[in-house]
Amino acid sequence: MKLIVEGIDNDAEIPEKFAFGVQDPDAHVRLGENLNPAIRWEGLPEGTRTVVLICVDTDVPTRPDDVNQEGRSVPASLPRGRFYHWVMVDVPPDLEGIAEGECSRGVTARGKSSPAGPEGARQGRNDYTAWFEGDENMAGIYLGYDGPCPPWNDSIPHHYRFVAYATDLERCPVEGAFGGEEVEKLLVGHVLASAEVTGLYSLNPDVPAT
Repeated sequence: MKLIVEGIDNDAEIPEKFAFGVQDPDAHVRLGENLNPAIRWEGLPEGTRTVVLICVDTDVPTRPDDVNQEGRSVPASLPRGRFYHWVMVDVPPDLEGIAEGECSRGVTARGKSSPAGPEGARQGRNDYTAWFEGDENMAGIYLGYDGPCPPWNDSIPHHYRFVAYATDLERCPVEGAFGGEEVEKLLVGHVLASAEVTGLYSLNPDVPAT
């Protein structure tokens, strides 16, 4: 099985057009085009009933003390966690692909309530839902794709894993605004094959995404 994320080479920098936040010389960060990349897969194994697609950042700081603070930086030694940017289940295996910008164009304050996507597929919440809790201008349930926006003062580039799972599930047993961790747990024992592409992104001008 092979996953193709158009415009993103494995272990290479993610283009700004796919990001939620981009570098700004005055404010450190500003909102980006936030386009979902085009995605397709090849070589699904026999017996695949649906595909699950996940994008997760595996370098999220586990403590917020230094995040986006002037005169400070997030140390590379800090333990890191996961931040889900896209969770899509029940994707038809015969789908030719997902077009660039088909599921996300621009940043939607308070989140996309019904993101566009392939017929039959369902999209869960991403972790901007928790990130913006308490922000009166941005708080809401963020469904579908919202791209990278790592801390602008992080001392490492972040790794964004786009993973496609070929499953034997006719319908993933999740409901409502389901999350990535929930889906991954339920996939145990149902994955026939998987493939991934990892892109890198940084908002720190002193930390190249390499």
